[in-house]
Amino acid sequence: MKISNSIKGFLLALVSVIAVSNVYIFSKAALMEVQIAQFGVYWFGFGLLWVLIFAWLKKTYSKIKDLSLRSYLILIILGINQVFGTYFFFKALYTISNPSIVSFIANLSPVLVVFLSFLILKERFNKIELAGMLLALFGAFIISYKGNTNLNTMFINGTQFILYSSIFGAINAVIVKKNVAIINPIILTISRSFFLLIFSFFLLKYLNLSLEIPVTALKNIFIGSILGPFLTVITGYISLKYIPLSHKAIIMSTKGLFVLFGSYLYFGNFPKTIAIIGGFITIIGVLLIAYGKIKKKQKVKYINTTM
Repeated sequence: MKISNSIKGFLLALVSVIAVSNVYIFSKAALMEVQIAQFGVYWFGFGLLWVLIFAWLKKTYSKIKDLSLRSYLILIILGINQVFGTYFFFKALYTISNPSIVSFIANLSPVLVVFLSFLILKERFNKIELAGMLLALFGAFIISYKGNTNLNTMFINGTQFILYSSIFGAINAVIVKKNVAIINPIILTISRSFFLLIFSFFLLKYLNLSLEIPVTALKNIFIGSILGPFLTVITGYISLKYIPLSHKAIIMSTKGLFVLFGSYLYFGNFPKTIAIIGGFITIIGVLLIAYGKIKKKQKVKYINTTM
């Protein structure tokens, strides 16, 4: 039985969300024992190895020489953008004790995607999307608010890193979606891991850190690198060939639930009740944004077919 493109995209996005949920768990466990630079060298070193093996099996290397100058420029822009976004993501995980908090606040990313599309691509958003954006912002505020009125101490430490990471992630999502048809997802993944490995290595040398790390940290990095730099990124990129970004956002919005469950199993703790409530509000917000995008496309399609 032939599987439709929509089902392929859904299944790939589902694999991606399950994999990325485990990334939060294994990377947090490793970051409790090592510095970010040490973590990055091993994490992206392993990740690059897995994707290079995958590229060899899929005979993708021949496609690299066919890339245009514009494609190479896009890879460089993406690489630099991903260095900043990924660094701030792991900085947030390093700083905030519970990875599910990071996951819930990271649901701000779809809000930023819509906002950037409005600013850069001049795309309008409808009332449903606006309601979803406000809900996601409200949920993130509930999670990160400490109860203080001083701006410097109003939010939990690490919230700023999630915000920075979400901004770069939103820019990355827009660029990838516009170019995934002309640049193979495997090549995109190789480029990402390569840039991040080089950055981690230079940061390691700059901070004069050793490559020697505990065995337990290496074990968590080894498992996480298969799920993160390799499986999450490849399945996420490929899914965008079959389904719209809005449909993928619906599936990705559930990652907080997987991270919440995984954090309890691995670390034995839950975030505060108010944080869980805020997390569910952000998920509802993301779902509304995605639903609003679907309704908008259906309306455009209807108008085009009746003209």
